[in-house]
Amino acid sequence: MKVMTVFGTRPEGIKMAPLVNCLKNDPEVHHVCVNTAQHRDMLDQVMAIFQISPDYDFNIMKYAQTPETISTSILTELSKVLNAEKPDIVLVHGDTTTAFISSYAAFLKQIPVGHVEAGLRTGNRYSPFPEEMNRKLIDQLATYHFAVTEGNKENLMNEGIDEKNILVTGNTVIDALLEAASKPFHFAPPLKDVVEKSGRILLMTTHRRENLQKLQGVYEAINQIVRMYPDLQVIFPVHKNPLVRKAVEQSLHPSSRIHIAEPLDYLSFAHLMKASYVILTDSGGIQEEAPALGKPVFVARENTERPEGEKAGTIKLAGLNSARIIEEICFVLDDEGAYQKMAQAVNPYGDGLSSQRIKDFLLKTYRSQGGL
Repeated sequence: MKVMTVFGTRPEGIKMAPLVNCLKNDPEVHHVCVNTAQHRDMLDQVMAIFQISPDYDFNIMKYAQTPETISTSILTELSKVLNAEKPDIVLVHGDTTTAFISSYAAFLKQIPVGHVEAGLRTGNRYSPFPEEMNRKLIDQLATYHFAVTEGNKENLMNEGIDEKNILVTGNTVIDALLEAASKPFHFAPPLKDVVEKSGRILLMTTHRRENLQKLQGVYEAINQIVRMYPDLQVIFPVHKNPLVRKAVEQSLHPSSRIHIAEPLDYLSFAHLMKASYVILTDSGGIQEEAPALGKPVFVARENTERPEGEKAGTIKLAGLNSARIIEEICFVLDDEGAYQKMAQAVNPYGDGLSSQRIKDFLLKTYRSQGGL
């Protein structure tokens, strides 16, 4: 069975890494790894951590690239690779432009597509943008759907996807996180000095395109919370997007307890989550990862495609309004019982065996049908 995996961004690389290694270590699988390099440096760090060398690297990343330029580059390059390799199936992950265009390229060659992390939905086609529409389109193109939760499976079935082509696996990101967090690690200065101080750490990240004009409230909340809690240290690895950096410069006030950092490699970030007390983020993946480490997550968004976490109590939507963010975070900073309730809630997103489930499904299907 020849399986091609295609990814190109840091989050995709993290979540596909354990699946890539699971596939390439099985003698029944001929694995072909394609890296579009929609992200470059950040993804290279992930590849090094998980010891992955791609068979093809498109190196498409350019300054101020747009979804349109990314799309045309991937479609052109991947079509050539598909003609050369003729895989039995192409596996994509999530909702990036790489994932959508790769699915479309495979569809044009009538090659089956497997969608890892299928079925996430907010119900608003413009939030997150363009991810919500990307993942809906991928699920229409895909043959097999690897859903994280039963709720994701229901979303797919409500859109007409045949149940026999859906497998609930949990999320491969938990496979990756548990592996990374178990590795020996020591922080280097200046983070070492912050992490080793007494007190609590609030880790924050923001990067969503649709939030760029609304981040002032998030940053003002952090400014106020730091003034309210003398033991609190804030660590903020800032996304490389120039628009995010501009918003940070305009609204967040760096101080002796608000530490602005460059983006971290995945191993460092996994251990920073492990060392944190609470997390404020607009990331989708962190909503799944941090609860696996027992960390309460506050989501700086008005909606989430991961309602299972909210239902389980591992995450809480805090929105983008400063007053609401302050209220939600201060509640757990002040109330140990409320903190422990979130920290000890069972993570609905996986147990570390998702990659094995996907590989087993593909091999079973291939054997039983004489192909995919």
